Amino acid sequence: MKVFVAGASGAVGIPIVKELIKQGNEVSAMTRSERGTQQLQTLGAKVMSIDAFDYKQVKESLQQVAPEAVIDMLTFLPKNLADMPKAFPGDRKLRLEGGGHLFAASVASGVSRYLQQSCGFWIKPKSGEHLGTEDDPFELQATPNIASGSDMYRQVEERVFSDPKIEGIALRFGFFYGPGTWYTEDGSAAEMARQQHLPIVGKGSAVNSFVHVDDAAKATVATLTVEPGVYDIVDDDPVAVSTWLPAFAASVGAPPPPQISEEAGAAAAGPDAAFYHNNLSGASNAKAKKIFGFEPRPLEWLKR
Repeated sequence: MKVFVAGASGAVGIPIVKELIKQGNEVSAMTRSERGTQQLQTLGAKVMSIDAFDYKQVKESLQQVAPEAVIDMLTFLPKNLADMPKAFPGDRKLRLEGGGHLFAASVASGVSRYLQQSCGFWIKPKSGEHLGTEDDPFELQATPNIASGSDMYRQVEERVFSDPKIEGIALRFGFFYGPGTWYTEDGSAAEMARQQHLPIVGKGSAVNSFVHVDDAAKATVATLTVEPGVYDIVDDDPVAVSTWLPAFAASVGAPPPPQISEEAGAAAAGPDAAFYHNNLSGASNAKAKKIFGFEPRPLEWLKR
């Protein structure tokens, strides 16, 4: 299959391209990163430097490549987790405006299937449920950045299912971990933990779902051939912050994280901090397991 990957040099983009090529697909990879270009060329992808905000350039590139499927992994995430609040407006702009150009150009170019990166950690489960599913909405009644981010994902999901001429897939990923992410031994979250800058805020009762980038990549490639729709791509270990954060800290050689009040968390990191640590819910991967046999690895830093 001819596949076009946008955001191809990101932490999950590289594994996706690698998996696509491994399975015999012809890959065109969109990136603006020089380092990413070298990695992608080494993998065997055709690399294209395209400005997502230039609709004409995006459309011409897609018409040149004529892919059967487009995978939208466009993000603008900082290397340092602590910089995410400052980076968020740019990330939102890229996903909504740049992604909007990519989707419109895909429809105009006759692309058959469009895979959209979405979110599995800002879902609002039905009353009484502990885990979100593909049928649940995003958490819009939240602190500012989370509410704005949830609305962003609502919009990109509505977009991917907005045109009957293209088959849409929304991939609701958990928090990424593994090479190139914040949550790995040399990632920024590990360094923050070592410096005691990654505390548990409040009780840490929020439940989080993670997914390893290699498992996310395999799931993404699998959805090229399954029925269109929404899929939660998360591991089997939804776990409270109060459990996973100390385990993560230990796994990267950091001391146990301090525990601070919600007020102190808000003062240090803004109002979203307490919501992240006390109000989020994990997600269920039951649909992905049933439809295409998704088999994620156990969360690596939890003791068995």
